[in-house]
Amino acid sequence: MLTISRLSKTYANGVRALDGVSLTIGSGLFGLLGPNGAGKSTLMRTIAALQEPDEGEILFDGRNIIQEPQHVRHQLGYLPQDFGVYPGVSAVHLLDHLAVLKGITHRGERADQVDALLHLTNLHDVRKKDVSTFSGGMKQRFGIAQALLGSPRLIIVDEPTAGLDPEERNRFHNLLSEVGENVVVILSTHIVEDVRDLCPRMAILVGGRILLEGDPTRLIDQLEGRLWRKTVTKAELEEYRSAQRVLSAHHFGGRIRVHIQSEESPGPGFERIPPDLEDVYFSSLADQRTRRGAVTC
Repeated sequence: MLTISRLSKTYANGVRALDGVSLTIGSGLFGLLGPNGAGKSTLMRTIAALQEPDEGEILFDGRNIIQEPQHVRHQLGYLPQDFGVYPGVSAVHLLDHLAVLKGITHRGERADQVDALLHLTNLHDVRKKDVSTFSGGMKQRFGIAQALLGSPRLIIVDEPTAGLDPEERNRFHNLLSEVGENVVVILSTHIVEDVRDLCPRMAILVGGRILLEGDPTRLIDQLEGRLWRKTVTKAELEEYRSAQRVLSAHHFGGRIRVHIQSEESPGPGFERIPPDLEDVYFSSLADQRTRRGAVTC
């Protein structure tokens, strides 16, 4: 169990990256959803004991990560947003080297674990190839392999599918689902589909604050009956934005499909549609903008 309480972090340039974040995360996949710059990577680095917060505490199985960073480091698998590799080193040799750095010193145990992880991530056939020549998806799968070294009980993956094509993203989803059954896995992403497809629990982080937390299905249900869609022109879209709660607008067939949150029909031509997690996400962002506007006024 990972318990985060009142976590805050302000950088030297004055940016308040985390502002009183509190979360309780159990075993399984937990999705942390938010736009770029929301504070997700700051939170991941803090949980990984790579930096200290200004305030708050983090407990993993009852022990304080901030006071005892080595406790979590020994049980952590971490795939950061930017995962670099050594040039000219094969996958099997690099994974073996990283295993040594993780404290797996027995050669036989290390060889068995490296071989098993290369099979798990579907990289065994290319184990002798230079990792720096791998495609983006292959590098991400190698990143998961190194994160799983030492059988960690806490796994953090930060923006793991950004830039992957649909086939690689699907393969990566299947891999995360397989490894995330019995350990705590935090998936930090700005891609709604990743959370929708993988995570039974989630939170939305914007501006360093948690806006929403819970079961994605239940969060979607809260918007049921209050979402409307219509295909409009650009001029009409601006009119609706000034008079309605517009959640999103997508180009479709040369025109614009607008989603509006309203208890009643916004006007002629609108159809009521079932909401999805993207609508929940945009509704949270709209709430945040409304609160900021109220504070500014």
